[in-house]
Amino acid sequence: MKKTIELIVPCYNEENCIQAFYNSVREVFKKLYKYDFIITFVDDGSKDNTLNIIKEVAGTATKGRVQYIALSRNFGKESAIYAGLSKSRGDYVALMDADLQHPPELIIKMLDAIENEGYDRATARRISRTGEPMIRSLFSRAFYHIINHVTVIDLVPGSTDYCLMKRNVVEAILSVTERERFTKGIYAWVGYKNKWIEYENVERVAGKTKWNFMGLFRYAYSGFIAFATTPLRGVVYLGLLITIAAFIYAANIWISTMQNPYAPRNGYASIMIIMLFLGGVIITTLGMIGEYLARIYMEVKNRPIYFERESNIIKEKKDLCTEDEKLKR
Repeated sequence: MKKTIELIVPCYNEENCIQAFYNSVREVFKKLYKYDFIITFVDDGSKDNTLNIIKEVAGTATKGRVQYIALSRNFGKESAIYAGLSKSRGDYVALMDADLQHPPELIIKMLDAIENEGYDRATARRISRTGEPMIRSLFSRAFYHIINHVTVIDLVPGSTDYCLMKRNVVEAILSVTERERFTKGIYAWVGYKNKWIEYENVERVAGKTKWNFMGLFRYAYSGFIAFATTPLRGVVYLGLLITIAAFIYAANIWISTMQNPYAPRNGYASIMIIMLFLGGVIITTLGMIGEYLARIYMEVKNRPIYFERESNIIKEKKDLCTEDEKLKR
């Protein structure tokens, strides 16, 4: 019996990429004829014709099976990934982007790493950022440098969401049910034996990227908060530093007073500087604590990560027989 490779593809306004994506995957699986494949598109509340194009491709597919899940609104890429993984049934599962910036032909190398080299997961890593704005590249490098120093996870620069996983890795990722999700961090946190597959940066096949600078900044910030407790510990160290500085300043004033008790002094400027500094520190500290409290607040609500509006995935039939009926068999 053939093993099945399932591709999870989150989509948001990708109407011009869907058919090209299917065609490219179909060509790759002509070489992987020993495997069946499923493409599961997750429409993340697209405002264009993405869902209708997916339905057309699903109806006309000549090789493999094309499935779709349409979410009730735009929940974000992380939620779309979780939705696809939670519905996946393939022996191996891959995460890919619909814009073909994740080359489908890398699946061949990934599969070889898992089946012949004993890895649990194979992940694509960009080794160049050709065609990307310089400020975005600088920001990306800074992000990896900082997050590896302030969190318990170890992210490799250039790592992507594009990977091929065994079933047990998928189940491990699904067991991490937090609402504010950061997939790259979850990959690193669950562990398992991983092989990096390097590739050169590829331009989008069509359309424009949905990630702007502020979107990437929020995504990076979410990653820090999700996996770092260093900011909270840093507040303690900052408090100790300010206390030591206050003692030194007080000692300096005392020594000056003892040396020349009658010298005129104007302490207004010093007092204002100290008050403004401490006020800024207090407000920043409260803001940091508030950010973590907000995350806790959202988690304890235990809201669903996504809602499904429609899908063509056939639900598994559940065995509804009673225990007595099972014993009679």
